[in-house]
Amino acid sequence: MDGGRPMIDYVTLLLINMTAALVVLASFLWWGLDRPDNRSWAPAFGISGLVAAIAGFAMAFTWPLPAPFSMAYGEMSVLLGVLFLGAAWALAAGWRLLPLGYYAFLPGLAAILLGIRIIHLSLTPAPIMPGLGFILTGLSGAGAVALLRWPN
Repeated sequence: MDGGRPMIDYVTLLLINMTAALVVLASFLWWGLDRPDNRSWAPAFGISGLVAAIAGFAMAFTWPLPAPFSMAYGEMSVLLGVLFLGAAWALAAGWRLLPLGYYAFLPGLAAILLGIRIIHLSLTPAPIMPGLGFILTGLSGAGAVALLRWPN
């Protein structure tokens, strides 16, 4: 409690949603990428994207955590959410995902840099796990272009 007001913390929601989103992404890459009709994957991408975008915007604008954490988790969640909403839209419309891979490249690099800084500056009591989470998520974003351009 801060001054009689309860603290609202979206981190658990963001982390569970990010985990679910990455499981959806890995499953899609393993089982759905080469299929001729990928529209059935759109709701899974849409749900995780919507949760990430809404909760990320809420965190980015209300700052329920100390400064570096609200920015790191909130803003990166918005980028992940918008990317997954774009993937849902592209899959539902039958469009190629390569343009989204180009978009994912820079947020992926930002997530890698953020993970490195979390570890290097020891921004949390145990910085390795959150830092590695950002780094691995960032690698998937930065590597999306190469994967989507790879010949079948």
